[in-house]
Amino acid sequence: MAVDHTRAPVLEALADYRRRGRLSFAPPGHKQARGADPAVREVLGDAVFLGDVLASGGLDDRLSRGRVLQRAQELMADAVHAEHTFFSTCGSSLSVKAAMLAVASPHEKLLIGRDAHKSVVSGLILSGIEPVWIEPRWDAERRLAHPPSAGEFEQAFDAQPDAKGALITSPTPYGACADLRAVAEVCHRRSVPLIVDEAWGAHLPFHPDLPSWAMDAGADICVTSIHKMGSGLEQGSVFHLQGDLVTPALLGMRADLLGTTSPSVLLYAGLDGWRRQMALHGKELMGAALDLAAEVRAAIEKIDGMHVDDRDDFCGPGLADDLDPLPGVIDIEALGITGYRAADWLREHKSIDCHLTDHRRIGAQITHADDHETAAELLAALKDLARAAPELRPGPRVEVPLPSELRMVQARLPRDAFFGPAESVPVSEAAGRIAAEMITPYPPGIPAVLPGERLTEPVLRYLRTGLDAGMNVPDASDPALKTIRVVTRDSG
Repeated sequence: MAVDHTRAPVLEALADYRRRGRLSFAPPGHKQARGADPAVREVLGDAVFLGDVLASGGLDDRLSRGRVLQRAQELMADAVHAEHTFFSTCGSSLSVKAAMLAVASPHEKLLIGRDAHKSVVSGLILSGIEPVWIEPRWDAERRLAHPPSAGEFEQAFDAQPDAKGALITSPTPYGACADLRAVAEVCHRRSVPLIVDEAWGAHLPFHPDLPSWAMDAGADICVTSIHKMGSGLEQGSVFHLQGDLVTPALLGMRADLLGTTSPSVLLYAGLDGWRRQMALHGKELMGAALDLAAEVRAAIEKIDGMHVDDRDDFCGPGLADDLDPLPGVIDIEALGITGYRAADWLREHKSIDCHLTDHRRIGAQITHADDHETAAELLAALKDLARAAPELRPGPRVEVPLPSELRMVQARLPRDAFFGPAESVPVSEAAGRIAAEMITPYPPGIPAVLPGERLTEPVLRYLRTGLDAGMNVPDASDPALKTIRVVTRDSG
């Protein structure tokens, strides 16, 4: 059956809602902006409130007989070559949890790349799933992790044949990509599903020069944040399904367990509109973004002390399999300052926000929304940063462990350690103890410490020196990292 991608069911239903002048005696209580605070209306505009209606009993009737959401999801699935698509207004943090719960049950094993986002670890804590950690491919020179290889998943399945499936993150926030087709084949030889956390890859299906997309590569479930590289609103996420290893009913049931009963139609509209935009104009828009990114990357290379990581840096034996050039990861180690200090300077002095920061890099993400004007502002700011760098030195140095020092033993299940008896101890006394909390440098949001891991001095030193240098660790129980929450010694 032919699919008409000029249609946008959610947006059309919203327009119809306004045209009919429906009068609501149901939530939301602002009643189409009439009751909203005037100061809020002035900042947000009435359009936000006019689009904020009930999904059932507002946008659609009480039994959803107009199939507004279902039709929008079907169009999204067609656009990205999936068999089924689910919209989420709780971000990919919820979507990936739903995917995990659809593949493994409490006390069952799931193979997971250790470079997973904190939302994956939260899923482990809530579910009681036992993680079998797969080592990323570490770049020891750049102190950077790339997605695990298919061979590493193969070895892990051989060692843990009862694992129920696998989860891999690709692209990473740095743009590094895995050979998803090869990883999917490893899983499917054992008749278990592959979940891909593709939160940073919403744009990938829409241009042939971008890395391969999870559904085209044969993954079973794929989670995508439309707001990261697309045009959706924050928290707008989708998860896609294909094949027969996970049923749509089961995945929907798991999502319903976690999701809100009051979904935002505004977020649905953003998802629906993004799909239509990409289905009709995606190749043109993404092609222009790739061309602009190439120009920006070349110009940054001419700035003293800056280098944009490219395929030669990230891809090759023992490294990533492919690279998305749009994240624009800039190595500023030669400037002698940390990415934290650089990002703070750019925000304070140039009103420029970076999407990613670490001990030696900043991220200048280019999307289809950028043009030569925004690119020129970025380049001018980076040139000024290079000139200001001598005044910003010296700064606190982050002691980043070698790969062999970074990984810690998973001594207990994340759930058991997180919810079990715990105490706070001085960080100077924490080495050798089992962590009872998650500690995550953010962005990019990959935990350095997981509940149940036995703490080591190199990792603790990394976090302490990182905090001194400007690292953000928003989930630590003690924001100053003077203490750390650990499992009590008498709790088994």
